[in-house]
Amino acid sequence: MHIPEYSQIVSPLYLVTLKKNDFHWGPEQQQTFAQIKQEIAHVVALGPVRTGPEVKNMLYCAASNNGLS
Repeated sequence: MHIPEYSQIVSPLYLVTLKKNDFHWGPEQQQTFAQIKQEIAHVVALGPVRTGPEVKNMLYCAASNNGLS
């Protein structure tokens, strides 16, 4: 799977995941999350993508103290 300029796209998300920073989810992070979710959903390697209100997409993460791990 290859997403052009992936690291530049997700950089606002990376900053909120650093343990030394306080977690703050603002409009920039929300927009970035929506953009990268769209990019990942349309990468050919994943095959057909189901969309619509009945499709449940989940993102799992583990949080500890102030950042994600």
